[in-house]
Amino acid sequence: MTVWQIALCDLVRPISSIRRLASTCLKALGAGGLLAAAIFSSSTGARAECELSEAEVAHGASVTTGMPEDAVVPIDPFGVRKALGRHGVEIGGVYYGESFGNWGGFDQGVEYDGVLELYLKADMHKLGFWKGLCFHADAFQIHGNSITAANIGSLMPVSSLEATPSTRLFELWFEQHLFDDKLAIKFGQLAADAEFIISEGGGWFLNGTWGWPSIAASDLPGGGPAYPLATPGVRVKIDPSQKLSLMIGVYNGDPAPHCGSPNPQVCNSDGLDFSLDAPPLLLAEGAYSYNQDKLAGTIKFGGWNHFGEFADQRFDSGGGMIAVTGNPPKMLDNDWGLYGIIDQLVWRVPGSEDSKGVGVFGRVIGAPDDRNLVDFYFDTGVTFTGMIPGRPNDGLAIGFAYTGISNSVHSFDVDSGEPAARNYEALVEICYTYEVKPGWTVQPDFQYIFQPGGNVAGIDDATVLGARTSLSF
Repeated sequence: MTVWQIALCDLVRPISSIRRLASTCLKALGAGGLLAAAIFSSSTGARAECELSEAEVAHGASVTTGMPEDAVVPIDPFGVRKALGRHGVEIGGVYYGESFGNWGGFDQGVEYDGVLELYLKADMHKLGFWKGLCFHADAFQIHGNSITAANIGSLMPVSSLEATPSTRLFELWFEQHLFDDKLAIKFGQLAADAEFIISEGGGWFLNGTWGWPSIAASDLPGGGPAYPLATPGVRVKIDPSQKLSLMIGVYNGDPAPHCGSPNPQVCNSDGLDFSLDAPPLLLAEGAYSYNQDKLAGTIKFGGWNHFGEFADQRFDSGGGMIAVTGNPPKMLDNDWGLYGIIDQLVWRVPGSEDSKGVGVFGRVIGAPDDRNLVDFYFDTGVTFTGMIPGRPNDGLAIGFAYTGISNSVHSFDVDSGEPAARNYEALVEICYTYEVKPGWTVQPDFQYIFQPGGNVAGIDDATVLGARTSLSF
């Protein structure tokens, strides 16, 4: 062997050890996080009140009533929710219902799907624990049919709510705030799509790719720790200033155990699989915010690394083409991705307290070509929010998203003699958010999907029309 070959072997040997160490660390961090939180909170500036969950912030939750202030149907039998609220416990819910119809794809039709979400948040200090310790849990009852699976077959799902019908636990976690809220440690059953790779502008659309992008959903095992599958993990967030934020998260690398179904949601049908058996997934992201009182903007850079093994998309272990030899693919260590995000307000509504006006946004994401279905992703768009007098919470969003199929997968299709070699999928979406009243919104939506599935024979471009409504209670 040459000196270079020996050096390469020395680098490769530790990979399996690193993988085992990372998995062990994930298990230890969960237990250690709670212990550390208890120790540090007694001597540091832990925050006195818990941060409201994303759903509660969106629906104006109140710590005094124990329910969202904008609840359309303020259900509170015997005053239970109000009584719990006085002790730092909040219970709420949202119902999402949507219907879409399509032309094109591989079939045509109209489908309905809905999600009932129930969530609970608790300030553990008010329940006798230390300051700054928060608890959150939410669960879904998912019903109806996915129009993407039934009619279209796209990589970018028509709706961010589409999922296999089930009743399931989603997230279940504790979070400790320390050092005057400059440090926050979250541990438990987590979803990475709630915090990582997020563009504020993308939140005004319905297609699923604007949240957890198609590149992450396609490349990571089980689709990654994202709706509707959360997984055990630990996330640390550091806010050294109001402008700068840093996050790092370690998650179980596959949110569902292997079973006889190719659908991971079937393999973890109730959200109660708390397995730590898969090689871990590491995510890291830094964000810088500026001009928040004027033309506000935020820039983010981040990436992920999965410590598992991934199949080469074209070649076997001997270097031959899989389509020709029929041999198992070569296995490659680790998978990773890098991304950049920008949200920028270009015109602000005069006198607006929040960042209302005309905004633009964009995300660019790349991943290795040889081990992934998707190796490049890009989306961009423009949003118009609070533009109509008297309607500060309405918004119009127009966006374009591109999912690039890796050259290895494209070449495999050519090697296999497929009638169409996959290359890309693209999306144009126009969505309007209309607030009927606080806590009740309606979102009419138009989508045009180019080459669903990335250019698959028998699947035509698809036109989709539909609407979603959400009700808080």
